[in-house]
Amino acid sequence: MAAPHPPRTDDWWRDAVIYQVYPRSFADGDGDGTGDLAGVRARLPYLAELGVDAVWFTPWYASPMVDGGYDVADYRAIDPAFGTLDEAEKLIAEAAELGLRVIVDIVPNHVSDQHAWFREALAAGPGSPERERFHFRPGRGENGELPPNDWPSQFSGNTWTRVPDGEWYLHLFTPEQPDLNWAHPEVRREHEDILRFWFARGVAGVRIDSAALLTKDPGLRDFTEGVDPHPYIDLDEIHDVYRSWRAVADEYGGVFVGEVWLPDAERFARYLRPDELHTAFNFNFLSCPWDPDRLRRTIDDTLAEHAPVHAPATWVLCNHDVTRTVTRYGREDTGFDFAKKRFGTPTDPDLGTRRARAAALLTLALPGSVYLYQGEELGLPEADVPLDRIQDPMHFRSGGTDPGRDGCRVPLPWEADAPSYGFGAGTDPWLPQPADWGRHAVDRQAADPGSMLGLYRTALELRRAEAALGDGPMRWLPSSEGVLAFARAEDLQCVVNLSGAPVDLPPHTGVLLASGPLPADGSLPADTAVWLRT
Repeated sequence: MAAPHPPRTDDWWRDAVIYQVYPRSFADGDGDGTGDLAGVRARLPYLAELGVDAVWFTPWYASPMVDGGYDVADYRAIDPAFGTLDEAEKLIAEAAELGLRVIVDIVPNHVSDQHAWFREALAAGPGSPERERFHFRPGRGENGELPPNDWPSQFSGNTWTRVPDGEWYLHLFTPEQPDLNWAHPEVRREHEDILRFWFARGVAGVRIDSAALLTKDPGLRDFTEGVDPHPYIDLDEIHDVYRSWRAVADEYGGVFVGEVWLPDAERFARYLRPDELHTAFNFNFLSCPWDPDRLRRTIDDTLAEHAPVHAPATWVLCNHDVTRTVTRYGREDTGFDFAKKRFGTPTDPDLGTRRARAAALLTLALPGSVYLYQGEELGLPEADVPLDRIQDPMHFRSGGTDPGRDGCRVPLPWEADAPSYGFGAGTDPWLPQPADWGRHAVDRQAADPGSMLGLYRTALELRRAEAALGDGPMRWLPSSEGVLAFARAEDLQCVVNLSGAPVDLPPHTGVLLASGPLPADGSLPADTAVWLRT
């Protein structure tokens, strides 16, 4: 078993590498085709050997799984498909023994329609206290046959559903995910208790889903494009919620990372004030194309928006919602936009892999913390899931035009020659694995220092050993067109060639790590990154 590694600073989250586990697809311990906590516990040494500092779990709570667990029926219970609360507590303790912290996912905007509160609201009827925890309203029109307002959905489709007694309830996502009313004191108290429940069990942090959506315009006014403030995104009242949450986290030494999709840098930074969230996801970087000017501007903007509140930036290339990096970087359009996802988009996997390797070194050299989605360290591509096996509601609510997110959620390959590629012994996995999944398997890559896994292991080891990497200053260096070059210390540089042709390396005394083979002529090939000692 791998030995635990100490954090470099007391504020471990400022430069941590955090590995995202999608439990359903990580490892199947009981052979029923669904990943579970037993599978994760057996693979914790792999994560420690990889060199990450913490593990973030997407929701593992009791759920009907209409939206991959983001429809929570009980925040204090583990879904039976994943295991038990006792197993979760053991996992948290075993991870700590290996030097791995655990981050859980809280979904505060909505609950499942199977949550006890919503069942009580339906049974209690119009005007009842139980319905005040949600957004129930009479409809518009002569007989209330029209929705109460015209708000757009975060998924395709409607945002209001009518119940048999004639009232409508709000759901910014699927009808099975009714929105909570954050103006209600019971809702506030309940979530503070949920935070205490998990912090008391040893979790180090909480990822907050849809963190900018909680508070709604009190009158539920209609949405008008371009008119501020938006009726349900980033209302000022939301910051009072997070100030109260921060007080809870500070009792336990816990940290927050918010899922905050906002284009306005100043509004974004408000969530990171010293008495609110510690960090927030950097979606501008995640969706940025493989383009030197765009990447440099995104990096500059990110550091600038974090600087006033002294918060560390976060860097992420992929997660459980977006097209995998290898596939995306092999396409003509290398950015990411939910609205542009379509079946049959051509990709060059070799080009995408080369760029993904370079992007790994770029990302791990930037100041702040890094999130690594499971399978990225294996160079997994987006999988083509057969139409009859797709489960993601985004696909169905788009009328079948959007392939959905299942392609980045296909279970991991652990052993090239084992059934289900070592994901589990027994029933076929809940999503089918591609026929060539074995070439990406952990056991095959672990034996090859030049593999994507080998690259990540070496990069993470160096990142931990080099004091200049992680949190701290960086400065851009003069470079030729199409090349990103920056220093993290006087003797450490990162150079990334996005120019499309080889370029000369700057003067250096040694190569710490390169994302691909370097020719003997001292040049840096296209779509290649290098860490240099200078």
